[in-house]
Amino acid sequence: MKIALIHDHLIQSGGAEKVLQVFTDIWPQAPIYTLLYEPKNFSAEFNGKQVKTSFLQHWPGALKHYQWFLPLMPLATELHDLMDYDVVVSSSSAMAKGVITRSNTLHICYCHTPTRYLWSDTHRYVEELRYNRLIKKVVPYFLSHLRSWDQLAANRVDVFIANSKNVANRIRKYYRRESVVIYPPVATSQFQIAPVLGKYFLTGGRLVSYKKFDLTIKAFNRLGIPLKIFGEGPEEKKLRSLAKPNVEFLGKLSQAELTKFYSQAIAFIHPQIEDFGITAVESMAAGRPVIAYAAGGAQETVIENKTGKFFEEQTWEALADTVVRFKPEIYRPAEIKAYAEKFSIERFKKEINDLIAVEYQKLKTANLTYPK
Repeated sequence: MKIALIHDHLIQSGGAEKVLQVFTDIWPQAPIYTLLYEPKNFSAEFNGKQVKTSFLQHWPGALKHYQWFLPLMPLATELHDLMDYDVVVSSSSAMAKGVITRSNTLHICYCHTPTRYLWSDTHRYVEELRYNRLIKKVVPYFLSHLRSWDQLAANRVDVFIANSKNVANRIRKYYRRESVVIYPPVATSQFQIAPVLGKYFLTGGRLVSYKKFDLTIKAFNRLGIPLKIFGEGPEEKKLRSLAKPNVEFLGKLSQAELTKFYSQAIAFIHPQIEDFGITAVESMAAGRPVIAYAAGGAQETVIENKTGKFFEEQTWEALADTVVRFKPEIYRPAEIKAYAEKFSIERFKKEINDLIAVEYQKLKTANLTYPK
């Protein structure tokens, strides 16, 4: 059984790229097809892997300003030559699901979300574009065309896997397709419970606008309580300008450093709406509770008063009030960590392998019995 892996693009490291890395562990010989690949933005995750990029890889400016080439991405995706493969596994939140395969190839899409800027976040996406007014007026016309292509691309998938019930609902809404829920893999075994806690709260990830780090900073500016933020991203400069001295930016951390900061935090702050939310589960794997906005994937991973606490309004005032009332002493680190194991890498690998085995056998049986 020849398998190929498809990923939107390898420009920055995030939750989707962690899933892809586990796919490469499951199928180490499988090539990775992707639109663009910037090796310097990854430590060693894909070293030695066969990464096949599209024609966009060699276009000037594509690696730095890949959003400019959005209208060309459907074509570049369709030009991936996958005719030699029995199974194609796409890891997609945008274009990858639109690859073209043989009629007897099984295409399974692990969907991180239906394309945000085409469906659920279209208006905010246009508002936040850092272009002049003329370009911002033209962009919606391109998005309308891409939305039609995205719907067509979804029809090319044989089986959708959603990374949460939240995403499964969106797949049903926008693509009119059912999906199997398999939660993403979290490296739970890499995190340990610390014997002594620090005196700070923690948050972090890719520093982008939708993760609402500005909301968290405003809350902790008002409270004056120490907050540590890990990660890098386009919003970093803006966020630093908002922060008072009690807010510390840690930058990009090694796994050992990340483990330490998670395990010694009073709690992890999760103010955004995520499709799943790997950082929240990483905190729980270190035995630490999560203070989360009650929406999105957090409602599937955080258990109120057992592994964390919810706040109901996505405002800095609501978050600050929850932090002030938060009682870390009621949480049991060992129980939190034990709960987090349900999201382990080993569980993910088994569920993925089992699903593909069943679906591939169905396809083979259908091909054998199909009338000639």
